[in-house]
Amino acid sequence: MQRKSRNNKVSARLRRHESIRKNAFGTKARPRLCVYRSLREIYGALIDDESGWTLLSESTLNLRKQGALKTGGNKQAARAAGESLAKRAVKNGIESVVFDRAGYKYHGRVKAFSEAAREAGLKF
Repeated sequence: MQRKSRNNKVSARLRRHESIRKNAFGTKARPRLCVYRSLREIYGALIDDESGWTLLSESTLNLRKQGALKTGGNKQAARAAGESLAKRAVKNGIESVVFDRAGYKYHGRVKAFSEAAREAGLKF
């Protein structure tokens, strides 16, 4: 799957994401935790790739709408979103996931999101 982009950084990330996706596959028992990072927000979704369904999702945008956060583009917000997603997942009986960093470096907000999810009870 080749994608065209004017931005070399974006196309390089998408190439890395395709490489990661070859090995990361989610099932209903162990869904894939996919992270998307924009400049203002961070999004996380638990995906069952067998059926093609998103089981749960959380974002800093949702938390800001609920009044839990002031801003969504920092590590504290990413940590809050990861913790919230993990708590909801454990409540719904999901304890183990496959982590998909979507081609981003495991650094900064992506790292804060995943570490908060681990601390809140998810295993990956």
